Amino acid sequence: MRWPVNEIFHSLQGEGYHAGLPAIFIRFSGCNLCCEWCDTDHHSHRMMSDDEIVEQVLQWPDTPMVVLTGGEPALQPELGELIHSIAMCREQETYVCIETNGTRPLPAYGIDWVTLSPKTGVPGGDLQPVVLTQCEELKVVYTGQDLGQYDHIAAVHRYLQPCYVDDPVQRQANIDATVQAVFDNPGWQLSLQLHRILNIK
Repeated sequence: MRWPVNEIFHSLQGEGYHAGLPAIFIRFSGCNLCCEWCDTDHHSHRMMSDDEIVEQVLQWPDTPMVVLTGGEPALQPELGELIHSIAMCREQETYVCIETNGTRPLPAYGIDWVTLSPKTGVPGGDLQPVVLTQCEELKVVYTGQDLGQYDHIAAVHRYLQPCYVDDPVQRQANIDATVQAVFDNPGWQLSLQLHRILNIK
């Protein structure tokens, strides 16, 4: 099996519950949505085998957390096999997280933490319905959408994250709106993109 990998890198998790923790990121190319503010170049990738991915992951043996992201990692066939290969190659326990838009089922085993980031209500994000109804972490990129549409999703943690845009005036407006939404909606917590603040990958 070969996988369309945009990049594999070592950094701090910049968002949500695990923000600030070291992680190995495996970013896949390809998505079934086309959100206008997506920061992944889906045309840039190389096809990598399980062994090639594992070899890169082993560069950072002291980092247990591996984050599968994209694009949409759930589009990859036999994803569970890759997760198994990564877990089995390491002496220490591997903590596997996945960041998904929720429009595809996930492997039944091997994933320790699901971050569901539905894109309904944003331009390009309504192309397919969300099918996941439970997760550890619900992380909504906030653009003013109705938060009631997520009430049926069972999540341990709920985060609102300002939508990042290049225009500084609009970016600040998005931040202000998100902060106000957190005040107005008990049960939601603010998530900031620490990697942008720290200027790291």
